[in-house]
Amino acid sequence: MKADPSTQRRLLDLQQIDTRLQQIAHARTRIPQQAELTEAEAQLAGVRDAVVLAQTQVSDVERELQRAEADVQLVRDRAARDQARLDSGQGSAKDLQALQHELESLARRQSELEDVELEVMERAEERRGALEEASAREPGLVEEVERLRSEVAAARAVLDRDEQEVSAPRDGIAAEIEDPLLALYDRIRAQSGGLAAAELTARRCGGCQLELNPVDLERISALPPDEVARCEECGRILVRPGE
Repeated sequence: MKADPSTQRRLLDLQQIDTRLQQIAHARTRIPQQAELTEAEAQLAGVRDAVVLAQTQVSDVERELQRAEADVQLVRDRAARDQARLDSGQGSAKDLQALQHELESLARRQSELEDVELEVMERAEERRGALEEASAREPGLVEEVERLRSEVAAARAVLDRDEQEVSAPRDGIAAEIEDPLLALYDRIRAQSGGLAAAELTARRCGGCQLELNPVDLERISALPPDEVARCEECGRILVRPGE
């Protein structure tokens, strides 16, 4: 392939732009605060899940507590009525004796239900504490996430400006290069990780950084100035000094 030496040198200008754009794209995926943001967002999501779970558990145990309190109150009310009847002395001796036995049974039942009520009250207190603890963590994490999102957005804005400034002259430079040579450049870039054109400096390829052997160096030196040279090792376009 042939191309004017000055056009070949423009490949180096194009390559410099593309390399910088590649660096910017890489930097966009490596913003330092991004990893912190991802971790903070995960923590916030976890805390919010914990809040929802704690709220559900509190609601459940409070309903259970209401039932336990109602059961205790029901027994207390029954015992109060029986005690009132017993205190009035109305009824036969057999009836009064039955009331006394029932009061004893109700007392045992009330004690059992009060034990259940106390256990439920303790669980309710634990659930409320868990809810309070989870809820207390949320505001700080929200603030942290908002701060990190702002920092990430600012870093991306800087990279966006850099990308715009760097890429501004690219189309103009690319327009100066013949289509076949530009197509070759683009193809090599896609195959070699982004670096397609390099300068031959001190017998060394600027792409693979290997020193050319004497045979290859002599072959390239013998090429006409308008002949596009390629590195035998890496296949990249070699722009010779003075081109």
